[in-house]
Amino acid sequence: MAEFNKKLKLHGFNNLTKTLTINIYDICYAKSVAHKSKYIEYIDEVYNAEQLTQILTNITKIIGANILNIARQDYDPQGASVTMLIAEHEAPPDDSQTKEEPGPLPQSVVAHLDKSHVTVHTYPESHPDDGISTFRADIEISTCGLISPLRALNYIIHCFDSDIVTMDYHVRGFTRDTDGTKHFIDHAISSIQSYLSVDTQELYSMIDVNVYQENIFHTKMLLKSFELDNYLFGDTLNTIAPEEQADIKRRLRREMLEIFYGRNIPEEKKLPQHTGNFE
Repeated sequence: MAEFNKKLKLHGFNNLTKTLTINIYDICYAKSVAHKSKYIEYIDEVYNAEQLTQILTNITKIIGANILNIARQDYDPQGASVTMLIAEHEAPPDDSQTKEEPGPLPQSVVAHLDKSHVTVHTYPESHPDDGISTFRADIEISTCGLISPLRALNYIIHCFDSDIVTMDYHVRGFTRDTDGTKHFIDHAISSIQSYLSVDTQELYSMIDVNVYQENIFHTKMLLKSFELDNYLFGDTLNTIAPEEQADIKRRLRREMLEIFYGRNIPEEKKLPQHTGNFE
């Protein structure tokens, strides 16, 4: 691995490809058919192709890129996709672009990629009979050159109502220095978590699965705080009996933990313990 306390002098272009994929899940409870329909309408309005284009535009500014081309589409009956081809500025990034530190939040977006892209796809869906509705947004940022897509993490998480987040970061290929030595990564990284602000880290329980020798980094996040009123769509707490509230909490918790752990949990099995406050 390269020494990162001094800038590498490269032979030619930096050929490393850095890819960040983020899967964001927002969970809610919409009991009636009408409420489910309204929830889907709400998601399609808040996260339609036009709104997603603006989010991706801000991402390109954060990581320091020019937009070359935009393709976007709203789908019937639901969902949307946006893909941007982006190009790196000619000017090299400043040190803040490559340090292992958190990027900006939405209210502090600042304004560099080449042969690169950023894309988002949305997937609203609902359980057929128990009122659980789930919205998923898949975002991929792939850069070629000096820029790291990790700078956009804080902004992305705060742009969505993120209950569960799974993130994968992979550096592929190699670049050569002026002596011909190959470098398979050009920046220091110990964990994706290092790129999250302290307040973001405090909101979530997180698990890492990293393969350092392969430059593969994986982080899963689960929101700690749980207020049932924040998950009701079309109903309020005073319209639901206490025993039903407890049942809704249990089902919402099961949905979130199944997504977080990536496996179905049988009804008769005790739910896994974790640090989130679901009581």
